[in-house]
Amino acid sequence: MVSKYKQLKQHIQSKILDGSFRPHQKILSEYEYVKNFEVSRHTVRQAIGELVSEGWLYREHGVGTFCADRSKFSSPSTRKNVAIITTYISDYIFPYIIRGAERYLSDKGYNVILMSTNNDFDKEKQALENILTQQVDGLIIEPTRSAQANPNLNYYLNLENAGIPYVMMNAYYEELEPLSLTLNDQEAGFRNAEHLIQLGHRRIIGLFKTDDMQGVQRMKGFLKAHRHYGCPVDPSLLITYSTDEKYSKAAQSVEQILRDQTDGPTGLVTYNDELLLQLLDVLRDKNLQVPEDISVVSFDDSHFTQISEVKFSSIVHPKERMGEDAAKYVTTLIEQPGAALSSIVYEPHFVDRHSTRSLQFTPALETE
Repeated sequence: MVSKYKQLKQHIQSKILDGSFRPHQKILSEYEYVKNFEVSRHTVRQAIGELVSEGWLYREHGVGTFCADRSKFSSPSTRKNVAIITTYISDYIFPYIIRGAERYLSDKGYNVILMSTNNDFDKEKQALENILTQQVDGLIIEPTRSAQANPNLNYYLNLENAGIPYVMMNAYYEELEPLSLTLNDQEAGFRNAEHLIQLGHRRIIGLFKTDDMQGVQRMKGFLKAHRHYGCPVDPSLLITYSTDEKYSKAAQSVEQILRDQTDGPTGLVTYNDELLLQLLDVLRDKNLQVPEDISVVSFDDSHFTQISEVKFSSIVHPKERMGEDAAKYVTTLIEQPGAALSSIVYEPHFVDRHSTRSLQFTPALETE
């Protein structure tokens, strides 16, 4: 259990790092901390004393305690560090993205600091606090739950105030309008649905993770394709889930659809390859063959498309290229502050591995 004085110390540090306390701004009095946090005066003095000795605060006798200007402790001329923060590190496509960035940065002589948020806002906050307390020249970051309101925006504003450039990849926070590198996920969602619709499929399950921008945009493209081709969407076949539900809700929902609906679906579009690989077990349990009984398509063209007996079609994610381009952008901003750069949107490419079949009726040729 974290002691009370350490909790208070961490609280004050967070207020400094998120910009609530500016350099040379007076912080609350000892009495106010005692009252607000219901702790002893000794606890408050211990927390503030450590922050003073570590250079976070300074005291003026008879006046109060103030936030220190920590910028004087940095030495930009000697720093050559870039931090990479992703939602995950060793899972799915993330090793490829990180490898692309790391290779380029190493060749350019930069040290790489690697962190993960596990798609959790609190862990993102901790990572950003680490960035703001270390000597870091630039940041490459994949936003956490990018379709939701982010409680950590102040930290990004503090990065800007500190002159630390950052580049976002896979998604971005719209409020910040940052330099970003993303796949055209809406077009990708359109193409996957279009592929099935043009093959004659009308009852298509769509599964999308909706706390990330990618999933929202892929679902938007999925719906747009149905409208474009005059194909009504059955609401019972559209399944949304959050990060916390990714190992439960999607599989349970598909299993229920296949069990309860007599007019069963003939197509399946999943948020990504990782999810589709999981759902193949559900299809096997129902004795459904791909593509004879059900056609499947997915997103990201990861290694998962090849590791099962079903080799499934998928939209390509740029992976290593995205990581390398992000590294090029952030080093350009470090070495050429104010450089005119534009966000990159990669156009989707569909890789057909014949995990779909046509439902269009082809009349047999007459023979004499």
